[in-house]
Amino acid sequence: MSSNSSSDSTPDSTEAEDRLDPRLLTLIAVVLLGGLLGILNSTMAAVATDTLAATFDTSLDAVGWTSTGFLLAVTATIPFTTWAVDRFGGRRLWLIGLALFVAGSLAAGAAWNIGSLIASRVLQGLGAGLLDPLVLILLARAAGPRRAGRVMGLMGVVLSLGPVLGPIAGGAILENLAWRWMFLLSVPVGLIAFVAARYVLPVDPPPSEGGPARVRLDVLGLALLGPGFAALVLALSRTADQGTIAAWQALVPLAVGAALLIGYAVHALSIRSSPPLIDLRLFAGRGFTASVLIMGLGGLANFAALFALPLYYQQSHGHGVLAAGLLMAPAGLGGAIAMPLAGALSDRLGTRGLAAGGAIVAALSALVFTRVGADTTELWPVLAAFTLGLGMGSFSAPTMGSLYRTLPGPMVAQGSSVLYMLNQLGAALGVALVTLILQTAGDPITGFHLIFGFAAAVLVVVLAAIPLLPGPERPPVRNELATPERASR
Repeated sequence: MSSNSSSDSTPDSTEAEDRLDPRLLTLIAVVLLGGLLGILNSTMAAVATDTLAATFDTSLDAVGWTSTGFLLAVTATIPFTTWAVDRFGGRRLWLIGLALFVAGSLAAGAAWNIGSLIASRVLQGLGAGLLDPLVLILLARAAGPRRAGRVMGLMGVVLSLGPVLGPIAGGAILENLAWRWMFLLSVPVGLIAFVAARYVLPVDPPPSEGGPARVRLDVLGLALLGPGFAALVLALSRTADQGTIAAWQALVPLAVGAALLIGYAVHALSIRSSPPLIDLRLFAGRGFTASVLIMGLGGLANFAALFALPLYYQQSHGHGVLAAGLLMAPAGLGGAIAMPLAGALSDRLGTRGLAAGGAIVAALSALVFTRVGADTTELWPVLAAFTLGLGMGSFSAPTMGSLYRTLPGPMVAQGSSVLYMLNQLGAALGVALVTLILQTAGDPITGFHLIFGFAAAVLVVVLAAIPLLPGPERPPVRNELATPERASR
């Protein structure tokens, strides 16, 4: 009878594991609230460039460092988070990240000159650099492999809406309030997220029970990897500002970044005394490499589209910042609808079919934009942006779910950092390429067509990489005839 009892309980326990219970949903909501802060602030300040230049009587290039400094701080901090989450614990590190972000937001709102604003934005970036990969790590650990697709799909709502809501929120604030409120509004939201996290996030267990341990920090690896990625992001940012990769402002950080990353690769492959910050042997796994490649390329195509769309509405239709932001919102809405659905389905149906369908829809939507002109009514680009978001979401959530379903538990932090760094790099590359294409094209519409033709080509590469993703997991076959009671039924 004990055998029968055991076999009968298995489906119930499996269903319990699969459910997103209220406790887990509350944890997801609290984590996503904190994660939304960094994503919103990374794009919100970009719409205030002219306002800040006039307020502080400085150049647009100097104001640009308020966004560049934030981005560099985020990129340089992400590798540190890989080690710190195991050393200090996820809950403690999350609260530290929120505290830094709130402090930076308060300081930015009180800035008295451009230098103090840049410094405050760097402090914000340090906090966001802890929070952004921690969102992935905390949710992946709380969900477990069986619910990875659904939980990553819920996270995708924030990833889809954040970059779109940032310019809209920034434009709305500038039209109705002083520029300082772009930063000050993050303070009460951050405080709410901090208090909620103290109550909702589970306390980190002691080292004896698998909690934070005294893991040795790979200091040399941190000194090479964080600045190396930050230098590449800086090179891409300077390329966009200068309009060419050949300018020394872009070439110098590009050379420094490449040298630092090559140095890290040599160091990581030769270190023996302690684990490297990020083990490059992760890339020996075909599924992992395909997942991070697809997400990096997806970030490139997505940010290229999100950067180009408002410029199209402003230059070809004469809309202001707020109106252009609202017209590009359907792209984020499409992603926000598709990601939870595709993520949940991927837990049951597997990844490849859903991801391939999403990549095809996204590529076709990008091609639609190559037929849009200055006299095209806004309805068609709005619909194309919506289906582009649907397609992007339909391959992003299943891909992220497949990554966390196959990644060993101890490697979740490293995998999350790699995923987020490559996504950041793809986003910076997308913005730089859009700027270069627009500056070298004969007219804005030609440049717009070239940008979306390039995005479609990138999505074709994504489609080609999808067969390399892990296939559907096959649950073990249970021999029900082995139990006498079942055989007699």
